Formats: sequence, structure tokens, C-alpha cells
Amino acid sequence: MATRAPARARRVKGEALHDGFLRYAGFRWLKIATLFSVVAMVSYMLVDVTPRHNGGSWYGYTMGTIGVILILWLTLLGLRKRAMTRGRWSLKTWTSAHVYLGLSLIVIATLHTGFQMGWNVHTLAYALMMLVILSGIFGITVYATIPSALSNNRAEMTQGQMLDALRAIDRQLHDAAQPLPHDQAALVRQSLDQAPFGGGLVARLSGRYPRCGTARAQTALRHWTGDHPDTGQEPLEKIDALLERKLAMLARLRRHLKLKALLEIWLYVHVPVTFALLAALTAHIVSVFFYW
Repeated sequence: MATRAPARARRVKGEALHDGFLRYAGFRWLKIATLFSVVAMVSYMLVDVTPRHNGGSWYGYTMGTIGVILILWLTLLGLRKRAMTRGRWSLKTWTSAHVYLGLSLIVIATLHTGFQMGWNVHTLAYALMMLVILSGIFGITVYATIPSALSNNRAEMTQGQMLDALRAIDRQLHDAAQPLPHDQAALVRQSLDQAPFGGGLVARLSGRYPRCGTARAQTALRHWTGDHPDTGQEPLEKIDALLERKLAMLARLRRHLKLKALLEIWLYVHVPVTFALLAALTAHIVSVFFYW
């Protein structure tokens, strides 16, 4: 009993097992980031910079230094994910801090500029930073909503089990099509031969497969069976019922792949733009010190 007390005490202090990273420790990092932002805005209004606030003033340099340190620290999350630890700096803690301190960069970086923009590398760095933050917001939204949708869509089946079920239906379709005349059997082969997930990234993200061989095969076969065939043992009726089951399984699999793609696609913007931001930030800093 004594060995369980420390773990229970830690959970009471805010490390509940099922707390999400956004709500971690009672929104601790949201409060910290909000405090940073409020202090920055109040100091911006109270500090007198002549003739006006700008990135080259002492206040601008201070905000810029804080912003650079934050950006460099935020980029370490990718490395931090490789080390799974518990406690004060668990991955959940780090991710929560990453989200809310990243949002505070909007305030800090904007105050650093003194609201002065132009067609130069300095504004480019600011624009890339905003794009990284916006893609991060999209990622947060995706991770907050899609996992439950994935779970509901799978209906306690794994992706491998769904694929196995699809292959089983294809074997039944192949066997059921053997007695059919050539023209009808060719329609079944149209369903069997076509790659069910062809169409590329656009089709996967949209969930639309207008050239689906199974849907076209069922539509053509229903010229013989009608729109509401019986589910008896006649070959066409049996095949129609199998095609209906296959379409339902395909719809579930395609929703699964769409949701998985949404979970991943934002990283193809977030990560490359982060590296572009680091390059622009380096150019920004070097040019500032070169012309200082």
C-alpha cells in the first residue's frame, strides 16, 4: 500500500492520467503564457521609445531576444518526443507549454516589430512565424477532434482487420462470379481489379472516389437485379449483396484514411515552414547585427 501513495499524490497535484495536454494541470501553461502576454502589452504601453516603438530600440531588442529564445525552445519539441519521461517535464507538460507559449509569440513578436512592416527579410521572418503558428493551431484542432472520430469509425476494428474483411469479401465475390456470363463477370472483375484507394492525396483528403470500380459495378449490375434486389441465392442477387457490403467497408476504410491523412497533412506544412522560419530568422539576426 505504501508504494502506491506517491503515484496517487502526483495525480492529485495535476498529473491525472487522462488529462489532455491542453488542459494539463488546470491550464497551467495557458495562465503562464497569458501572464507573459499581458506583461509584454502593459510594458509596451508604459515604455517611452523615441520617436516610436521599433525593432531597433532597446525594447524591440528585448522582445526580439525573448522571441528568438522561445522559437528555438519550441523547435526542440520534435527532439523531446524521442524521450518518454514522466514528472514535471513529461511530454504532456512540454507539449502544453509548446502550444500556449507558441501562441504568446504572436504578441511578443508583434510588439518586437513595433507594428512596422515592409518588404524585407524581417517581415518575411514574421510572416513565416505566423504561418507556423496558424498551422499549429490547425494541428491542435485536428488532434482535439479526430482521434475520437477515428475510434468511432473503426467500430473496434483495426486497420488491418478492415483490410482483411475487404479481402474476404473479394474472395467471395470472385467465387460467386464464376457462374456468370462473360459480360456480367467482367463487371465483378472491375471491382476486384481496381485499387480501392487509388486517386492520390486529393481523393484521400476529400473522401471522394468518383471512379470507384465497386460502385460502378453495382450500378451496372442493377440493370439486371433492379434497385432493391432480394438477398436470395441467385448469383446476381448474392453478388449485389456482396458489393453492398464491400461498399460499406470501403466507405469505413476511406473515412479512416481520410482522418489519418488529416492527422498528418498539417505536419507537411508545419515542419518545413519551421525550418524556413529558422533560416529567415538567422538572416534577420545577422542583418541586424551587420548594419547595427
